[in-house]
This record gives sequence, C-alpha cells and structure tokens, in this order.
Amino acid sequence: MKKTASFLVVVAVMALASSLASAYDPSPLQDFCVAIDEPKNAVFVNGKFCKNPNLTVAMDFFFHGLNIPGNTDNLVGSNVTLVNVDLLPGLNTLGISIARIDYAPYGENPPHTHPRASEILTVLEGTLYVGFVTSNPENRLVFKVLNKGDVFVFPFGLIHFQFNIGHTPAVAIAALTSQNPGVITIANAVFGSNPPINPAVLAKAFQLDKKVVEHLQAVF
Repeated sequence: MKKTASFLVVVAVMALASSLASAYDPSPLQDFCVAIDEPKNAVFVNGKFCKNPNLTVAMDFFFHGLNIPGNTDNLVGSNVTLVNVDLLPGLNTLGISIARIDYAPYGENPPHTHPRASEILTVLEGTLYVGFVTSNPENRLVFKVLNKGDVFVFPFGLIHFQFNIGHTPAVAIAALTSQNPGVITIANAVFGSNPPINPAVLAKAFQLDKKVVEHLQAVF
C-alpha cells in the first residue's frame, strides 16, 4: 500500500512538472500589447480576431501577385513584397508568411532583423552575397554567396542582409516563421528614429564625430 501511494505521489509530481514545463506565454505578434483592465477600451489582440469557420471562403486563403516584380528604383536598389496576415487572412494563427525580394544590379536588402521570425531564403534568379551576425560578444559574420536554387537560413532575431553582386537583377523568395514577422532596418531605426536619438548618444556608440551623426540623421 505504501509503495502504491509513493508511486502515485511520484506520478503526480512528474505530471505537474510536465505541465509547468510545457506552459509558456504565446509569442507576440506585434511590437507590444499593453494590458488593460477595461475590455471596452481594448483595441487589439495578439494576432487577429477569427472569422466564423462556416463563413470562410477560398479567397481567405489566396493571394495573387508574387509573380509581379517589385520596383527597385530606390536608394537601396531592392523591393520586398511581403505577404503577411494583413494581405492573406488565412495565415492567422499559422505562424508563417512569405515574401518576394527583388534586387537591382548591386542592390541590397540592407542589414535588418525580424523581431518575431526566423527566415529561409531561396534564390530564384541572380547571385547574392548574404549573411548574418551572431549575438554579443562574438559578433561573428556568417556569410555565403548564393546562386540560383541555393537556400540560406537567417536565425531568429539576428541582423542579416542580402546584396546582389551580379550585373543583372536578382529575385529571391523568403519564408518566415510568423504571420507578422516585423522588420527593423538597422540604419533607419538608429539614424531615422522619430524623434531623433540625441546625436551625442550615437556619436559615442559609433565612435563618430557628432557632425557625422547629424548628417546621417538628416539623410535617414
């Protein structure tokens, strides 16, 4: 009887431990979600409200347009066409999205990070120099030259980039592990924030003259 009781206690403890180990907060699907006591003042949920399943139609799960090249006539020479939950409602709760990236000759998708996703990139046309930087304190650059048909993974949250080193336009398809991966372009965030970061902060952080920082802030 004592052995049976002891066995049951062990099983109960293991079950409780397993339950606690598997419990977790859901991954955020936007930059922040401030708690509020009054539901009538709530304006957003972590994701999207769900449509009645009986009212869904094929168009909820369909998007047309990734065959259309994006306009790369801009300062960085690239264009990202992101198909996330805002354009394809059927992605809601599935944790995936997709993007087409067009690159002009010597165009780039500048250093950036996705705060809510990992990314896997497939080159459809052209030759890309791609890479990501590991976290502090190592800050190691992991890079590769990709050709048509090559695939490369950018781990969750790490700064990464793609640069077209070819003489012709390049195209890639990226899949991301969130319905709303978000993007933070490093230069735009640091030098183009609104309101601007105090130039003295950036001058010290980047070991630059304050006038150089002010010039960069004017550009971005």
